[in-house]
Amino acid sequence: MADYDVVLLVEQALSAADAARVRSLHEALEDPVTYHVLLPVDDAAARVEAAMGSLPSSELLGASGVLADGVDLAAVEEEARERAQQALASTLEALAAAGAQTTGSLVEDPMRALAAKVKEVDGREVIILTRPHVVAEFFHVDWTAQARRKLGVPVLHLLEHENFDEQGGEGEGIQVF
Repeated sequence: MADYDVVLLVEQALSAADAARVRSLHEALEDPVTYHVLLPVDDAAARVEAAMGSLPSSELLGASGVLADGVDLAAVEEEARERAQQALASTLEALAAAGAQTTGSLVEDPMRALAAKVKEVDGREVIILTRPHVVAEFFHVDWTAQARRKLGVPVLHLLEHENFDEQGGEGEGIQVF
């Protein structure tokens, strides 16, 4: 028996229900299934700049990386990494509780990491779990559209915290290609 490797790209920690739903997709397989979870770390600098509006970063940041109002970017980035690590640990625990074999890692560039992991483990499919991103999905620049263009494996897009029936509309929710 060969392993059936599934690469999961998630935006946030999976709930127990999300983990059980993912696991249920592969219960009928005879081969052992391993889920490889990728969870991006927020880019704190980009979040701060976006929140500050259109001011150029050179006007906001001093040489020390501290914003004019005293926000320490290194501290914000460390907090984001800690939150991501907790979300990853929670996701791996939820999947294990649902009976899944798992590995997991934090990533900086989701699409590059996804492609590399699929190649590394000879992934058989990709599952992307996100919150709804209407604008990105409309313009096909969301993770799912990018993965479908770049990877040679089936890509399933699930919306977090919604069951299959809630996602069942035409052209939205679960999409298998």
